[in-house]
Amino acid sequence: MRSILVHWIPYQWHKVGTGLAKSRVSTRQIQKIHISCPARSGLGVHMRSYFFRILGFWLTLALLWVWSQPLWAMTPQQALAIASGDTDRRIEALNQALGSADESLLNFLNALTNEEIWVKGDRVFRRQGEQLMDVATGVPLTDTEGAEPPLLNNRMRGEIEAAMAALKLFSNDSTERWSAAKALLKEPTVEKRALLEQALQREATPAIQATMRYALAAIDLSSADSAQRTRAAQTLGDYNSPDAQRLLNDQLNQESDPGVRAAIQASLQKLRSALAWGERLGVLFSGISLGSILLLVALGLAITYGLMGVINMAHGELMMVGAYATYVVQNLFKAHLPDWFDLYLMAAVPCAFLMAAAVGAVIERLALRHLYGRPLETLLATWGISLILMQAVRSIFGAQNVAVENPAWMSGGIELLSNLVLPWNRVLILVFSLLVLGGMAWLIGRTRLGLFVRGVTQNRAMASCMGVHTARTDTQAFALGSGIAGLAGCALSQIGNVGPDLGQSYIVDAFMVVVLGGVGQLAGTVYAALGLGVANKWLEVGTGAVLAKIAVLVLIIVFIQKRPQGLFALKGRSAEA
Repeated sequence: MRSILVHWIPYQWHKVGTGLAKSRVSTRQIQKIHISCPARSGLGVHMRSYFFRILGFWLTLALLWVWSQPLWAMTPQQALAIASGDTDRRIEALNQALGSADESLLNFLNALTNEEIWVKGDRVFRRQGEQLMDVATGVPLTDTEGAEPPLLNNRMRGEIEAAMAALKLFSNDSTERWSAAKALLKEPTVEKRALLEQALQREATPAIQATMRYALAAIDLSSADSAQRTRAAQTLGDYNSPDAQRLLNDQLNQESDPGVRAAIQASLQKLRSALAWGERLGVLFSGISLGSILLLVALGLAITYGLMGVINMAHGELMMVGAYATYVVQNLFKAHLPDWFDLYLMAAVPCAFLMAAAVGAVIERLALRHLYGRPLETLLATWGISLILMQAVRSIFGAQNVAVENPAWMSGGIELLSNLVLPWNRVLILVFSLLVLGGMAWLIGRTRLGLFVRGVTQNRAMASCMGVHTARTDTQAFALGSGIAGLAGCALSQIGNVGPDLGQSYIVDAFMVVVLGGVGQLAGTVYAALGLGVANKWLEVGTGAVLAKIAVLVLIIVFIQKRPQGLFALKGRSAEA
């Protein structure tokens, strides 16, 4: 290829020169002729042919220049210093190369981490297929004996990853540049300062410019100059982020200069005031998120206990069944439909509902239909069933927890404030809870099944006289409540591990929600779930998780003593029965 270009270029130049010599016109005359002559005239076509020959000549020169360049613009000496030698010297060479901020360095580091770089003697090669190509000349290595990939220990890998993150400051993607600036702000190092200044001069986006300035201030916060540290502390006081707060606190613990300490303390006070609202909103969202989970868990009990009067101690295990059904669907998608894995949750939701509903229907048919009206026997029977279900799961899936992965569209979160990120899985569980609540309210209040359930629970004998199959309605109602428990298990699998003891963590809270809201009252269940969730998280801030649960339990006991019917009491004849 090189030889062809070498012979072809002089030939083209000879043709261009010969053609111009034959035309015997000047450049100015060429311009006049090109403008004045018609496009289809012989002279116009003749001159256009010379124009395209000249254009082809220069394009060929450019192609030859690009082709003859090394794989990276960085020098072979820099590549050799980074790829071989003592770790300290390699890191020093890497930091020196960062001063150039060349994209070729990023390409080289990518190849280095992918084990595409080999070293033989004082030459560096890149593996391309089965060949090793010299990074400086592009000449393949014929004798590969003695060539070996560079050794990358954990320290060197960490330095390379940090350097690659810093080099993204020059990416064409604004999101990557912003992420790189934030990463340098979290882990500031003096070696990256020159690179950051160079990136700041080239940056045109105001928001990214501001983040880069804060990152420079984070680096200057450990400067030897006290005046520079003071300016850095004042600058970081305007960056409303927990990262700035952490950096200032770390510097305050080791700062000896009184002036710098005063500047740091003033900035910390400003940051605390700015971040306070984010912390409050974060606690509120955590409480609402917990409330949505309690609502999902308690909705099934609102039917089985609130409407049917069955104290179902196996309700938590029905949630566990739904969670394990989600786990099985996930594994099936991994094995048979890996390209559609992100959609496995769409199939897992109905599977979790149907599996838990089927188990609930079997429990009602085999045991509970003989125990209606006897609460103590029902409690003992369902407690025994819960033990059987847990042991069955241990025998099938093992006693260890299993992991259920989130789909890609449930990863990440919504960043409302610098210290407030709403995780997508929590947000979507909240939306899912509202959808289940709406579906259940429609089913109970607007459908034939809901009419039969309400009729049987209020007056079984009268409903039977009106032609309602009460035994079938009991099974359907219990299966509905069990299916909703399965949906709760499916949702819980997205925020934690799934294990045989999954339901035990929520069953007591679920009963508290139903009792506090009012037996048989759907609206009361909603208010109680959200209220308990917010109260629990709010108390955790000052007392801790254990004391917060105790305090909530005491408040519920006191409330029930004063108002046994709960937040919303039944009205009419059913309340007097």
